[in-house]
Amino acid sequence: MKKIHIAFFLTLLLTACDDGFDEMNVNPIALTAVEPAFQLNTAIVSSAPGYGNLSYETTIVKQMITPFSGSGSAANFNQDNRTVSNGNWNTYYRTIIRELVDVIAQTKDNPARVNLYNMTRIWKAYSFMVVTDTYGDVPYVQAGKSYLEGIVKPVYDTQESVYTDILTELDAASAALDASKTKVASDVLYDGDVVKWKRLGYSLLLRGAMRLSKVNPTKAAEYVAKAVAGGVMQSNADNAIIRHTASFTNPVGSQLNGGQSAFFYLDQEFVNFLQKNNDPRLASIAVRYVGAISGAQQVESRANRTPAVQIGAPQGYDNTTISSAVTASKLASLWDYSQLDKTRMAGLTAPSFLVTYAQTQLLLAEAAFRKWTTGNAATLYANGIRAHMQQLATYGANTAVAESAITAYLDANPLAAGKELEQINTQYWVASFLVGPETWANFRRSGFPVLTPNPYPGSDLKTEGFIRRLTYTDAELNVNKANVDQAIGRQGANLLDTRIWWDKK
Repeated sequence: MKKIHIAFFLTLLLTACDDGFDEMNVNPIALTAVEPAFQLNTAIVSSAPGYGNLSYETTIVKQMITPFSGSGSAANFNQDNRTVSNGNWNTYYRTIIRELVDVIAQTKDNPARVNLYNMTRIWKAYSFMVVTDTYGDVPYVQAGKSYLEGIVKPVYDTQESVYTDILTELDAASAALDASKTKVASDVLYDGDVVKWKRLGYSLLLRGAMRLSKVNPTKAAEYVAKAVAGGVMQSNADNAIIRHTASFTNPVGSQLNGGQSAFFYLDQEFVNFLQKNNDPRLASIAVRYVGAISGAQQVESRANRTPAVQIGAPQGYDNTTISSAVTASKLASLWDYSQLDKTRMAGLTAPSFLVTYAQTQLLLAEAAFRKWTTGNAATLYANGIRAHMQQLATYGANTAVAESAITAYLDANPLAAGKELEQINTQYWVASFLVGPETWANFRRSGFPVLTPNPYPGSDLKTEGFIRRLTYTDAELNVNKANVDQAIGRQGANLLDTRIWWDKK
């Protein structure tokens, strides 16, 4: 009888304790759901090029260079440093693609969110273009579905199939945007302006179509026509820009105003090209701390922004062997070379440009030259140059290029017969400065500008003069080995000089 009373008492006690227990242990201010529009914003702002952009992409295309070795060794020595080359992989798969896939899942069957759904499809296409252009074959169909479907070891899709779907998605999503439907007012890119999103989508469609210029020119021409018919960017007001603030600083600016401030320099070939052609953009880009013999002496009192005094750093050296080049150039030290100005274009709140009217005009110039669209290639070429020079004013009044200087440059550098592809794509190289993934992709696709390979001894390259792709991450090789091995067997060795699908000789 005593045991029965005890059992009954315990039952009452447990029941009483459980009454309201769930409610008591729920945090009343914790998020139980995330607004999908905010997830899209997270994906967009996370797309700003960062440190890896300096170490690989902008160095591969000879716009920036560091002679310093160590943990940051990368394209400066043509080395496969996977702690740096994994930057795009980790950023896009761990944050951007995961968010975008979730937003699409939440909005695809909701008519009230049709614009958010299609804006997200456009940014997903942009994101996967960056990823596949960097690595080649990548997880696509099954990517970002670990939470939604429990897929933790996604299959790798061929780059050809990825591009096929990217083009289809951009075409369909751009067309489906509807100004009569709910506006995504919190949109960080265009404040929900459907017209601008359409122009972005079709400009990306043009970009994606031009990637196929060597591997499938018929399909390239087909989608160029679709992009032009849909309506691409019409002015710099349509540029896809991430505007940074003191709370969300420019990732490149953060590096060059922080621990990397004295390590990165403008490349000799980039500076020489701008100087040789009296390009007024050099005055907006460069600064040289004349006579500096250490990073600590790179101070404003030594700053000289005059184009004529700029001297780019050569590739092929480390911080010890570069002393011979320093002496030959009659510099005080390697710290005397020209840098990207960290107070202007590399400022903490400098904007990040991702897709621009200038790039779009130059792609249209090439498409017109190839007879894939109507229009005058020379006019489109000049429009692209002018747009980029005008775009520099977005960084601030002290980077603006005077209209008279723009006109003088265009008069002195018209599109010349027989050199159209080289001139157009060389200007694309300049117009895409600091947009490393795009600059590198177009360099591989077009073969221009004509650059001298990095001669640094001990290169990891086996057959190529330039890095053609970045290698799969060690983490993927460990946890998703079977699928990675399948991709490697199909695409080629997991090396820096293995060419991706659209990168044909």
